[in-house]
Parts: sequence; structure tokens; C-alpha cells
Amino acid sequence: YTDFFFFFSSRRRHTRFLPVSWARRCVQETGTWGIYTYLSNFQLQTRMELLTQLITGEFKHTYSHEEVHAYSQLINSMLKSEQGLEEYLPLDPDTENIFERLEDGVLLAHLIHKVNPDLIDFRALNTKKPLSVFKQKENLNLVISAAKATGATIISIFPETFMKNIKHMILGVIWQILKIWVLSQLNLQSSPYLVRLLNPGEEIKDLFKLPPEKLLIRWFNYHLEQAGTARRVKNLSEDVKDSECYAILLNQLCPSECNKEEALSLEGDKRAEKVIDYSKKIGATSFTEPYHITSGNPKVNLLFTASIFNACPGLEITVTEEEHKEISVVIDDDVEGSREERAFRMYINSLGIENVYVNNIHEDIKDGLVLLKVMERVQPGIVNWKKVEQNPNNRFKQITNCNMVVDIGKQMGFSLVGIGGIDIVDGNKKLNLALVWQLVKKHTLQVIGGWNEEKLLQWVNEKSGGIKLKNFKDSQIKTSQVFFQIIDSINKDVVDHSIVQNGDSDQIIQNNAKYAISCARKLGATVFLLWEDIRDLNPKMIMAFMAALAQIEKGVHLETMLDPYEKEKKTE
Repeated sequence: YTDFFFFFSSRRRHTRFLPVSWARRCVQETGTWGIYTYLSNFQLQTRMELLTQLITGEFKHTYSHEEVHAYSQLINSMLKSEQGLEEYLPLDPDTENIFERLEDGVLLAHLIHKVNPDLIDFRALNTKKPLSVFKQKENLNLVISAAKATGATIISIFPETFMKNIKHMILGVIWQILKIWVLSQLNLQSSPYLVRLLNPGEEIKDLFKLPPEKLLIRWFNYHLEQAGTARRVKNLSEDVKDSECYAILLNQLCPSECNKEEALSLEGDKRAEKVIDYSKKIGATSFTEPYHITSGNPKVNLLFTASIFNACPGLEITVTEEEHKEISVVIDDDVEGSREERAFRMYINSLGIENVYVNNIHEDIKDGLVLLKVMERVQPGIVNWKKVEQNPNNRFKQITNCNMVVDIGKQMGFSLVGIGGIDIVDGNKKLNLALVWQLVKKHTLQVIGGWNEEKLLQWVNEKSGGIKLKNFKDSQIKTSQVFFQIIDSINKDVVDHSIVQNGDSDQIIQNNAKYAISCARKLGATVFLLWEDIRDLNPKMIMAFMAALAQIEKGVHLETMLDPYEKEKKTE
């Protein structure tokens, strides 16, 4: 947070973090060395803005104009065939009208729909102009909640963030959504031919552990190795800014269209421009400018590299029957369990715990640290960090941490019969989901006043307009009428009852469930269940959905669960 801290280097070459109120003193004490070291991290236009703000004492958040340009072009490409966006597109990267076009939530809704078509029911979106401030906020509540369900980490983002044009925060949201979209094929489920990237001595489960960003870099290096070059990339910033690796990669993928020697005979922006031309020839999405590459912008280069992968992975597509069997062992074929894993993973990511981002529950909790951090968030002070193995780089240390997780879980009142630390380390999916669910449940009920399931069910029956549920697996839930009644009790203007359908056919159940979830999001509820969870009467997901509605009715939000340090940062 650049408006909280000012980074500088003294002549003695040590670093400090000082409040912004000390900015002028920093300049006085460190002279040009300190100010140059700090500002050299930014592009010229940004450096001039920062320097002006330091001199005038008006230090503010900054944002990357390069990223605005790239994101605008990429969104134009992604949504060019979408209907009903004539007044929003194309975005002009030069005037940076992206911020203005995102203010009412409609464009962002279409962007999220592109990432995952099931997250937003457009029947719930307010599109009739002019939109009142209230309707605008409903749309923004809807898209912010839906963005969390894409897997993006959305912390301290509210409708006012977009309405007041807080640019650096808006760009943070857009960046995450675009990244999720371009990396969506970088997994074994979507692209089983990624097994070609296995290193000697590795198993498929080792590949499955890698997050998409690391898989992308491994794919890049695989082709560099196949091309016979000694160059390798460890990052998508400094290691690619000379465009040499891009030229080698594109030549390896399509030698008939991409002349490596021609590109390498050029330098700087000219070489970057040639690389971009080659990427277009193989079908990559066009949004990158030469200076995006030569500046070493890591975000834009990640989007660019992923667009090359999506257009031409250059891997043997045919996967053998034996490889399919190995992949199927690793990938969870339990549909309901997979949906729960997704929901619990996104719930944990939504908490904004420092250095915690879960790509896969079963893999990422094996060393115990993630679970311990979540437990600390749920019940501050319950973890004795002096006893925690902070670097669990072997099985013994991992089991030690996971045994501590089980012990603390019992202190928190969890039912952990038959669960030991070794089950977590070994990735026992059923037992892991049972443990994580109890954490999610406790946290969810805790924020609405420490209720239990019985108290929540009582609240549901009081708000459901005469519909009485026996439990959270009651067959009456399937039609979603109970959700509409509860939403009406909170705000009568959210549900359009002309859209709600009567009956219990499969199509009606699906339509109503999708609409109910989007209506709850319009209220500002953080919801991670899918419409299939309502159809299948998944009691865990339905209980969490009801609790999210209770949070809204009580005026409580997940943001209020931040620890004191996080709250202080948010306030600042």
C-alpha cells in the first residue's frame, strides 16, 4: 500500500518502511539516492506522478497505465461478440474510459459470465436506464459476490469502489478475473496433454499440485528446452523483456509462421513488435503492445504468454489410456465432493488471510499451515505458534502440524472421530472435507452471533412466509421458493416475482435456483454454492447459503471478520 508506506534506500544501503507523513523528511535525509531507488521501480509517467505527489505532499495510490491499456484491449477482444454491450464497447485504452464503463456493473457482469456462465443470472441484472443509485449498487453487489465465486480474492471491495472510481482497486479486481480466464485451460482436467510436462522422476500427482502460473512457466521452459536453447524463464518480467525467449517459443510452436532469426536480428521495441505479430499469426488474442513486453510488466506478460498457450499449446494432444487412468485417479470424480471442495476453497480465499491462497484443498492443506491460519482467524489466539513447524519440508513436520490441527479442532468442539493428522497429510478427501466443513460452519455461524443450526433453522422458518422446513435437506427447498421469501423479508424490491416460476420440473428447479442465487448476491451476500447444490439438496451448502442471508439481514458481512490488523488497514 504505497500511500501507507514510503520505501527508500539510504547511502548505507539498508531499507526501511516509513509512514507517508515522513516522505519529505526521507527526501531531505536520503537525497536523490533514496528517491531514485524508490521511483525507479515505476514507469516514467508513474514516476513523474509520484514525484509530484511527494513534492506537494499529496501522495496517493497509483495505478499502471500500461495495465489499463492491456486490460481494455483484452476485454474488447473477449466481449466483442456479446449482445447488448453497444454503449459499453469498445473501451478506449487511451482515454481510460474503462473505469466509467464499469460503474454500473453491467460490463463486469458480462466479463464474469465469460469466465463462468453459471455465476450470474442476467434476469437479475438491472439494465433499464437510467439506473438509480440503488439499482446500480444492486448490480455491483451482484458482480462483486460473483467475482469471489470465480476464485478471485476480493477483499474490501464494495459498490462504492466502482462508483467512486477508486482506480487501483478496480484494476485489482479486473486483473484477477482476466487472469482466471486466460489460465482456465492450464489444468489436467481441461488439458490432459499437460502430462507431457512431467519431469523425470515425477508422477502426475506432482503436476496436479502446481498452480496454473507455475504450469505456464513450466510449459514455456519445456518448449525452450525442445528448441535446444540454454535460456530458461523463472518469471514473466525480467526474463522475457528482451523478447528473445518469446521468439524462440513462437518459432518452436510454429516455425512456418515465426522466423526466429528475423526476430532476433531486431532489438528492443522492434523485436517485441515482431514477436507480437507472430503471436497473432498463430491465433493468440491481440491486446499487447511492444512496451508491455520491454517494460517487463509481469501481469501483462502473464496474460500474453497464456494467450499463446491457449492458441497453440504445441503438445501432443493424444493421451494414452494408461495416462487417462493415472489422471482419473488424481482428479476427484466425486461430483458433490468436488463442488464442496470448490466452495470451501473459495470461502477460505475470501477471508483474505495473509499468504493464504488455496488452489486445491486436498493438496494445499497437507502441511497443516493453511488450516492453522484459518483456525486462528476463526478463533484468535487458539494456535500456539511457537509449537508450529513454520517450514514443514518433510513428512514428519507435516504430521506434527496436522496433529496440532486435529487437537485444536477438538478444542473448538469439532467432531473428529477417526481423523488423525496423518489423514490430512495423506490427502484423505472425505475426512479433509469433513474437517474443513466444520471450520467453515463454525466461522459462518459465529459471525451471525454464535448461532447453531437449530437457531438458524428457526430464523429461516420465521422469515420464509409460511414455509416450514424440517431441516436443510427438506424437499421444499428444491423449488427455491423459500429463498425468495427470505430475500423478500430482507428487501422486497430485489426479487421480480414475474420471473419466478411455479412447479418442480428439472428446468424450473434450475431456473429458480440460478435466479435465487443471483438475487441473494444483489443483496450483497457472499455465496459459493451452485444451483446444482439446491437441486441435489446438499445440506451443507444450503445451510451456508441461509447463513449468508442471515448475515445480510443482521447487517453483518464477511468483511467484519477481519482480524484487528486487517481492520486497521481497511480503515486506513
